[in-house]
Amino acid sequence: ADLHERLGPVLAEIAPHLTSQVVVDYWFSNDAHLDHALLADLASLRSSGLPMYLATVQEHYRARYLWDVVGLSEYFDGMFYAADLGVAKPDSRFYQEVESRSGFSAGDLTLVDDRTDNVDAARACGWGGVHWDGTQGLFEILNLPR
Repeated sequence: ADLHERLGPVLAEIAPHLTSQVVVDYWFSNDAHLDHALLADLASLRSSGLPMYLATVQEHYRARYLWDVVGLSEYFDGMFYAADLGVAKPDSRFYQEVESRSGFSAGDLTLVDDRTDNVDAARACGWGGVHWDGTQGLFEILNLPR
């Protein structure tokens, strides 16, 4: 569903002084906090030839915002997101869609995620999976030498 089409009527009822664009602009600009240490690790791994893809549960507008405005396109080779795939993590169909669209097989893919249910679901689909809680760098949790 289109975010503005869903949000507009609700705002008209509960906060008629706000437009969906005002709310979305506020949300997007205040809820995009980057972990620069993680991004540096991603850039380092990617520069060594390891492809990096963002797999995220987003709707269309926020996905484009993160990709284009926040600049995540600089760190990843592509993005797979729930609204585009038609299914969200941890549903197994999310991982199957990523495989289908990326051309990679399950054994070639590893999900690094901050939610254990997503990691468990990826593993159940034959992917590698690592839980990232922000306390260690990417090299450490993937057991890779720097």
